[in-house]
Amino acid sequence: MIRSAVLVSIGVAITAFFSFWAVTYSFFDNAENNVHKVARIWSRILLAISKTKVQVIGRENIAPGRPQVLMANHQSDFDILIALAFVPGQFRWIAKKELFAVPVFGQAMRSAGYIEIDRQNHEKALRSLDLAALRIREGKSVMTFPEGTRSRDGEIKAFKQGTFYLAIQAGAPIVPISIVGSGKIMPKRSLKIKSGKIKLVIDKPIPAVGYTLESRHELIQRVRQVIISNYNAYRDAGTASLKDVQVDAKATL
Repeated sequence: MIRSAVLVSIGVAITAFFSFWAVTYSFFDNAENNVHKVARIWSRILLAISKTKVQVIGRENIAPGRPQVLMANHQSDFDILIALAFVPGQFRWIAKKELFAVPVFGQAMRSAGYIEIDRQNHEKALRSLDLAALRIREGKSVMTFPEGTRSRDGEIKAFKQGTFYLAIQAGAPIVPISIVGSGKIMPKRSLKIKSGKIKLVIDKPIPAVGYTLESRHELIQRVRQVIISNYNAYRDAGTASLKDVQVDAKATL
C-alpha cells in the first residue's frame, strides 16, 4: 500500500506538470496535435514508473490519416494511459464531464480538443456527439469507452448507444479494441497499483456504412462481440513474452 501511495503522489505531480505544459502549448500553432503528443508522453511516463508493460497486437488496423471511431472495453483508470500511449496516431477522447472539472487537467483536455459528454443530460450529450461528428469531418479520429464506466468484475458490460449513433451519422468505421489485464493493475474504486502486463488488441475496422439508426443494435452487437472474443482469447492465452514496446512505441508519436 505504501508503494501505491508513493506512485499516486508522484503521478499527481507528473500530471500537474504535464497539464501545465499542455495548456501552454494550446497557445501555439497546431495546438491540439501537440497537446495530444504531450498527453502521450505523460501516459508513457506513468506506465513506466508503475512498471506496466504493454503488448500491442494489430497496430496495422489503425488507418493513418483516416478518421475512425475507436472503441475499447474499460476496467481501470489505467485504460486511459494505455490507449494514449499505444494506440497509434492522433485521436480525440470523448470523456465524461467530471474529468473536465479537475483543475488544470481539465483545461489541458480542452486544449487537446477532447470532447466533454454529460451522460445525465440527454440534450447536452447529443450536442457533444455533434461536436465529435465535427471532429470526424475535420479528419480526426475519436476514442471512447462504450460501456460508459469501468467494469468491476472483469466482464464486459452492455454498450451505450451514443457513439454508435455518431459512427452511423458520420459514416466512420469503428475499430474494436480489447484491453486485457488492466483490471488487475488498478481495479475500479481502488488506489492500489500493481505492476503487470497488458495486451492491447486492435481489430480490423468495422464499417458503419449500411447501418441505420433503426439497425444500430446490430452494429452494437457486432462490435461488442469482437471486443469480447479478443478479450477472452487473449485473457485465456496466459502470459506471453512481451516485445520491447518502450522502443517500438516511438513510431506512434
